[in-house]
Amino acid sequence: MPLLPLYKFAMNIEEVREFCLSLKGTTEGFPFDEETLVFKVGGKMFALTNLDGPLSINLKCEPDKAIELRERFVSVAPGYHMNKQHWNTV
Repeated sequence: MPLLPLYKFAMNIEEVREFCLSLKGTTEGFPFDEETLVFKVGGKMFALTNLDGPLSINLKCEPDKAIELRERFVSVAPGYHMNKQHWNTV
């Protein structure tokens, strides 16, 4: 199966934030610095994005699904500065 581009699914930071906050129990904050927006449920991170520079987002994922997404989409990579088993960067 060829790698698929994600350009059809592009979002801006406001759309990312709105979507993440629509998930039940989600909170947002800046626990690391003023540029890294982190989304949590039950005190556990599931998404983080840098507000400075080109938009990318790190998303927590089940290990098997993380690999499947990397193999399917060219824009999905192992999590930047994250545990590569559980995180993808889009």
